[in-house]
Amino acid sequence: MSVLAHRICAALLALIALLVGGWAALAPHSFYTSFPLPGHHWVSPLPAYNEHLTRDVGGLYLALFTVSLWSVLRPRAESFRLVGAGWLVFGVAHLAFHAEHLEVFSNADAVGNVLTLSGAVVLAALLLWPAGHGARADEQVAR
Repeated sequence: MSVLAHRICAALLALIALLVGGWAALAPHSFYTSFPLPGHHWVSPLPAYNEHLTRDVGGLYLALFTVSLWSVLRPRAESFRLVGAGWLVFGVAHLAFHAEHLEVFSNADAVGNVLTLSGAVVLAALLLWPAGHGARADEQVAR
């Protein structure tokens, strides 16, 4: 996989993290009642609203944004792997929870939920794929 492809994956993850994290951290009740779009509620059908927990989730996503953006701006093979591993740990656990609680969603929202969460897992897994060809991928990424 090319360095550019790694940067694109990391940039997409950073964008996801900024949108979700910024909303949850800055407007937790709005996030709880309206995420991801008006008329589609992916958070409120699940356990009761908790401002502290919602802001903490926002902070987690903003932390993922920070390291994802770092890897875009300072591309290194090790940074991509670290970002991918972090997102993968979070993303698989997040996807597993939601996959077990799809009964509260409409069919369209259940599919949208699984697809978007799976997309983040795929992007994270792609960051674990080696960059370039040759013995020193780190040197290739450093360019």
